[in-house]
Amino acid sequence: MSSTLKGGEFLIKDVDSEDVFIPEEFDEEQLMIAETCVDFVETEIAPNFAALDNHQEGLMPALLKKAGEMGLLGISIPEEYEGFGQSFLTNMKANEAIGSAYSFSVAFMAHTGIGTLPLAYYGNEQQLQKYLPDLATGEKLAAYCLTEPGAGSDANAGKTKAVLTEDGKHYILNGQKMWITNGGFADLLTVFAKIDNDRVLSAFLVEAHWDGITMNPEEHKMGIKGSSTRQIFFNDVKVPVENLLGRRGEGFRIALNILHIGRIKLGATVIGGMKRAINYSVTYANERKQFGSVLSAFGAIKHKMGEQVIKTFATESAVYRASKDVELMIEALKAEGKSYGEANINGAAEFEPECALLKVYGSESLDYIVDEMVQIYGGMGFSSEAPADRSYRDSRINRIFEGTNEINRLITVDSTTKKGLKHKIELFESAREALENINAIAAIDLNAGEYFETRHAFVKNLKKAVLLLLPAVQETFKRKLMFEEEILMNIADMIMHIYVLESTLLRVEKIEKNKLKPDVSVYKSILNVLMQDTAGRVYKSAFDAIGSFAEDEQKEQLYKAIRTITDIYPVNVKEERRKIADKLIDEGRYNF
Repeated sequence: MSSTLKGGEFLIKDVDSEDVFIPEEFDEEQLMIAETCVDFVETEIAPNFAALDNHQEGLMPALLKKAGEMGLLGISIPEEYEGFGQSFLTNMKANEAIGSAYSFSVAFMAHTGIGTLPLAYYGNEQQLQKYLPDLATGEKLAAYCLTEPGAGSDANAGKTKAVLTEDGKHYILNGQKMWITNGGFADLLTVFAKIDNDRVLSAFLVEAHWDGITMNPEEHKMGIKGSSTRQIFFNDVKVPVENLLGRRGEGFRIALNILHIGRIKLGATVIGGMKRAINYSVTYANERKQFGSVLSAFGAIKHKMGEQVIKTFATESAVYRASKDVELMIEALKAEGKSYGEANINGAAEFEPECALLKVYGSESLDYIVDEMVQIYGGMGFSSEAPADRSYRDSRINRIFEGTNEINRLITVDSTTKKGLKHKIELFESAREALENINAIAAIDLNAGEYFETRHAFVKNLKKAVLLLLPAVQETFKRKLMFEEEILMNIADMIMHIYVLESTLLRVEKIEKNKLKPDVSVYKSILNVLMQDTAGRVYKSAFDAIGSFAEDEQKEQLYKAIRTITDIYPVNVKEERRKIADKLIDEGRYNF
């Protein structure tokens, strides 16, 4: 299998199912690593969910260190630094497995992701030898100090300062950081600060025991109560010059590049949370009786569980498709002679649009799933005695982590557009062609032709909706487009839902072609419901966008094209969802 696409290029190119990775293709070793993570969560973490939420002294760092002893903190770290040197894709599958562990998964991801990766990707050999083996084995734990009271999404507005001493041997660090995950027990902090009067950030490796570092008490949070979140103050902290990470002024770039990876990793992590919530939902629905029947016998409940499955299956399809594309890019860059850090940084950065949209889709899908979990539990769902409580509260942070979903929607459009403007992909050439042929756009009859062929044609049509709108809004607003966030988010939603739909289509097609499942009909049911849902979402987003900028003849022309593009013959979604739910009900757990 080889990827022929660049980031964002899916909008303008046809994709063959044999050129994408699907979860059914994980090999035995990858599944074994994931199973080890699942076993660790169920035996070591799950019995401690309540104790973690109550901040039992020393429990979280002890569990992280135990994970380190098992090698789970160093899955993607090179072997020469005490890691396992596993692939990007394998690490993503492990993240999914850990993702069902609520607050522990937050602490785990903070350590292995934003805590460790700045060093792993940007550290020089001396820094790597000194710190990375201890982070890979859990001897030391890590945190990432970027956010400040006046600098959240606008990270470069941070006020923390580093001033070089007269003898040139130390930087004197002063400032304040907030919302620092693992702050209460981390040994190594990656701290972002501006040197002297620099306009951009630099990054420093700071040991938490150094003089001048103080902390506020633990924050009281809505959810993820078990994770350590503290404000950290730096008062004349002496940082050796050799602990500058990367080059001076490179901190902002380091922060952004780590966030690309964090976004797609969050897309995988939430899948673990989805599956745990679904398993709780179906177990309760199969046991709870009302009006003489178990809840799972009622159509309204089947609708909810069918949707839970569809969103999970679709998220999986898109996340692992993109993860394999990132992995192939990393391997190609290594083959060109790039270092471990450069290859990983640039491999993820290439797929910036996909990383951003997967973070949004995954976090919002998990929110839907846990919300419906509460509803399936009914009054019991509102009780802190039932598992719905923790699932519901802990899910909410994911729409804020790794850049808010609003920021990530804007990134999806901005990064795709920039690739087109820089001619890295032929986005505007394809858009011009779509506009020239706007009157020739015809509706796709999904019932007139081979099943997968017609559905690929329909997805290709949906892509034209984006291609028609992007140049139109560019031309209308020019440099002021950045201030039209509502329209940009309409287009981002179109791009996101099209990518997820195409990924699901390619997965189902590959399952059937390669006979990877004994019965493909339930997967076609998932695809059929998702396709009808996506057509409606693309129509609504495009409809809102067109009404917000187009006038007269352009408005009429675009609106007519969008109606044609999204024209879909109605599917019996009631029966399709029931079919999906019945498989879930019969098996009593997510097994798709």
